[in-house]
Amino acid sequence: MCDVKPLLSSIDDRGVATVTLNRADVHNAFNDDLIWELNNAFKTLGENPDVRAIVLTGAGKSFSAGADLNWMKAAASYTEEQNMRDALRLSEMLSTLNNCPKPTIAIVTGATFGGGVGLVSCCDMAIAVDGAKFSLSEVRLGLTPATISPYVVAAIGERVARRYFLTAERFDTAEARRIGLVHETAPSLQEAFSLAHVFIKNLLAGAPVAQAEAKSLIATVTGKDITEELRTETARRIAERRASTEGKEGLTAFLEKRKPSWSIDA
Repeated sequence: MCDVKPLLSSIDDRGVATVTLNRADVHNAFNDDLIWELNNAFKTLGENPDVRAIVLTGAGKSFSAGADLNWMKAAASYTEEQNMRDALRLSEMLSTLNNCPKPTIAIVTGATFGGGVGLVSCCDMAIAVDGAKFSLSEVRLGLTPATISPYVVAAIGERVARRYFLTAERFDTAEARRIGLVHETAPSLQEAFSLAHVFIKNLLAGAPVAQAEAKSLIATVTGKDITEELRTETARRIAERRASTEGKEGLTAFLEKRKPSWSIDA
């Protein structure tokens, strides 16, 4: 009998990829194999010109309960150098997702703890199904949410992070939406996918390279002072977009009252 794959990935005829964490028996907890598979999937899909958007979800009852207990137990006996390599692999995976040039949507159910919250924070959009529970639980294990912290703090802000990083308390979907971790909530998984369909419909109407550059633009301007250098950079970016193939096609399509070449009906 073949081993169950820790990660499933498929692409439909619209170019929408679905990536599914597939370790349902352990609530899709991270181990070395899953981290490697996730990093490879996000990198490969991000480089695939046929992919227009990526949906990330989990098999079974949970999105991801964070780190696998057996994996953490093994790490406790690692040397500092081994732990550093291990942590860097997780950090690389999160960075690959966060910087993926394709729009990403997380659909979240059940337990979403630790690294699972990190995955949600790295996605561009997130929808939580009622009943999902979230926690940044690391301090209760004598750890900190270090590798996920840049992405979680970017999602929920420093003030909220001070509470949840320190208390490790659980919070529900309403609170997750209030603090900005997720954008929408849904009463069922089916309804969550319906909301994702609305996101996807709008994404498929946008220009793919422009969307990738819009993500890069956000990273470039966030937290920066509005200096002459930054103003020059943003002017350069829009000038390049106007002269680009997509920019010319978009303007022409608007004037001709037709859909641009990249637009796909969802």
